[in-house]
Amino acid sequence: MNKKNLDSLPSSIEEAVDRIKDFTRVTPLEYSAYLSEHSGAEVWLKLENFQVTGSFKARGAFNKILSLSKKEKKDGCVTASSGNHGAASAFAMKELGIKGLVFVPEATSSVKVNAIKNSGCEVRFHGEDGVDTENFARDYATKNNLTYLSPYNDFDVISGQGTCGFEIMDQLPDCDVISVSVGGGGLISGISSYAKFSNKALDIIGCQPSNSAVMAHSIDADEILDIESEPTLSDGTAGGIEKGAITFELCKQLIDRFELISENEIIMNLNNFIDNHRMLIEGAASVAIAGFLATKRKYVGKKAVIVICGGNISRDSLKKII
Repeated sequence: MNKKNLDSLPSSIEEAVDRIKDFTRVTPLEYSAYLSEHSGAEVWLKLENFQVTGSFKARGAFNKILSLSKKEKKDGCVTASSGNHGAASAFAMKELGIKGLVFVPEATSSVKVNAIKNSGCEVRFHGEDGVDTENFARDYATKNNLTYLSPYNDFDVISGQGTCGFEIMDQLPDCDVISVSVGGGGLISGISSYAKFSNKALDIIGCQPSNSAVMAHSIDADEILDIESEPTLSDGTAGGIEKGAITFELCKQLIDRFELISENEIIMNLNNFIDNHRMLIEGAASVAIAGFLATKRKYVGKKAVIVICGGNISRDSLKKII
């Protein structure tokens, strides 16, 4: 992504706020007494688990589709995801009357497939992992003159996710640090571009599971790496990154530090969250909590926001945790 596009992201995010306001929610920013006491900081939680479809992904999906031309909307859209992006895209297409097709990996559970089908989208199977499925779906869209809805590698999707950052800066304009989980980098790119536009001194912590830290390792290597991921309870951030993904350069420029989180840390922090906040969150949200706590000494007396990116956790994952 060139400097011109990076500089235009904040204004694009402000446009997205107005564009998606009738279809998404302004999610709560809730004070956490437990995490504040535990860290010595004033900790606030951005509760994207209260967003439509249960995660931040609806922001990007709606913004992308609403930005399409009349012809593009009429022709229809294709995406690839068995998780939050697939559910959010299917929901957005249904709400906006768009013909849609969602590709999922062969091993996708029937629960996830049915969640997408219930939104009215056709589901097809292809590939063994997310990157393989994404590449196939993108090629299918090109060959059939359909719009591909990328989970993260798209300027309009990033702008949509950035509306979460707009809300944070509106709700807590003097925050000092924001902790965000990272997969393909769409959420943290959008949030950090607007947050740092509002306050250049603000810190951004990128948090990934050690078992699938492709973005962190790629930034260390200064190139997008094709490396295998191990199984992780943070399935919302698992998997590789497309070659040429625009989020790679954004993450390089905007993330101040990465924290890599073990599976035991994910489990411990998720259990503590359930005990103290009485709500379910997904593994990726626990990663952002653990990432902040790993560097808490730096922020004693400061105002911190942890982005709870979603609450869509499967029963199988819960069995492993509780």
